[in-house]
Amino acid sequence: MNSAQADAYLRRIGAARPQHPTAEALNELHLRHLRTVPFENLSIHLGEEIVLEEERLLDKVVGRRRGGFCYELNGAFGALLAALGYEVALLAGRVYGNEGHLGIPYDHLALRVRTADGTDWLADVGFGAHSHLPLALAERGEQTDPGGTFRVTEAGPDPAGVTGAAPDPADVTGAGVGSAAGGADLDVLRDGGPQYRLETRPRALGDFTGGAWWHSTSPRSNFTRSLVCSRVTEDGGRITLSGRVLTTTSPDGSKETREPATDEEVLALYREGFGIELAAVPTVRQGNQAG
Repeated sequence: MNSAQADAYLRRIGAARPQHPTAEALNELHLRHLRTVPFENLSIHLGEEIVLEEERLLDKVVGRRRGGFCYELNGAFGALLAALGYEVALLAGRVYGNEGHLGIPYDHLALRVRTADGTDWLADVGFGAHSHLPLALAERGEQTDPGGTFRVTEAGPDPAGVTGAAPDPADVTGAGVGSAAGGADLDVLRDGGPQYRLETRPRALGDFTGGAWWHSTSPRSNFTRSLVCSRVTEDGGRITLSGRVLTTTSPDGSKETREPATDEEVLALYREGFGIELAAVPTVRQGNQAG
């Protein structure tokens, strides 16, 4: 990402260019991203190709003023942070589902970000309802956030009895956030419940292509079976359009729902609530409803 692209991205999220890659600046960038760039899966149902390449992600998020799901949002945000002087590593995660079952490999993409003082943070603007601010990766106690109470803990064995991959010697020859941590996998918990499990080995953006394809095509993926568009509001709440149902969540967790009566109202919600201009109301693609 060049300087002009970084400036355009910063304008997209309404943020000033930070003078230094500090934790305070990271907090501001993270929160502004959540407030302006929605978590959405519209491309899957609009027949739009999802390509995990930096230029394509920037075109979608910045040029077309759209959102995306984790691979797109964290992929683009990670590129911005790197352009601003942060050390960034892409981490692969597996999301906890029903009964504590883990999802597929490369189920989720999150970011390990190192700030100027050498502190590592977990940044994640692509998980829907999650922390509003980055989480301290080395902290094992509770971390209070507007989005809930979070903990980052060392994970126990997965169903195969594995706690984390040993580091590749070639990955640990140099210092920095890009080298393998070599420790156990990490579990990220919200309000006591496990959200996802992270590997500590850095990955390349292209490594997530298989996960993005599965989530975009499999009838078992939640993304192919439903429509969602969601973002954090200025007061710390959230607005979510699920199909044609709008849910407004207050900062205290109370919810109100309503269903617009006409297509024009739905399009206005996309436009005014999420900054997305659509020619027609998206619907779940017929081929995705099986399974």
